[in-house]
Amino acid sequence: MFVAAVGITMAAGCVALMGGTASAAPESSGGSTTANVGVETAISLSGLTPAFTLTGIPGATVTTGDVPGDQTGPVTFVVTTNNFAGYAVTVGSEDATLTPPTPGTGAGQNPDTIPIGNLKVRETGATAFTPVSNLAPDTVTVHSQTVRSAEAGDDLSTDYQVAIPFVNQDTYSATLDYIATTL
Repeated sequence: MFVAAVGITMAAGCVALMGGTASAAPESSGGSTTANVGVETAISLSGLTPAFTLTGIPGATVTTGDVPGDQTGPVTFVVTTNNFAGYAVTVGSEDATLTPPTPGTGAGQNPDTIPIGNLKVRETGATAFTPVSNLAPDTVTVHSQTVRSAEAGDDLSTDYQVAIPFVNQDTYSATLDYIATTL
């Protein structure tokens, strides 16, 4: 019997060694934070047509985008904004006149200019043209809306009209600035 008692005692001791170590319950501590994402208003005007040309003779009034059903003017652009109040697009000239490439009175120079007010603009699809101005407060609004743009932007365009005065044959130019502003 002695052998049996030693065997039982050894078996109980092995079981105690294998599974007898007690461990403490895991401890934890927690907290919460709030994730904030600040989104600012953004606006961009992109894809602006780099140049356009109206061609005619002195005394003529030349208009683009005047074909019935034509909804694309000579100047196209995209405005993208997340501003919930909407945006406006204005056009103004950097120059008081449309000038030839070689202005002046010397040989090979052209002394003529075309007043910037002879150039008129409208949003494609509108009926009335408004003279372009080089004076900051007199810029022309060519589009305005009271909601944000589509996510991919709003495709817009403008038409132009010019009354050609009695000037020399040439190409007369002025720089026009398109500005998109949130409302």
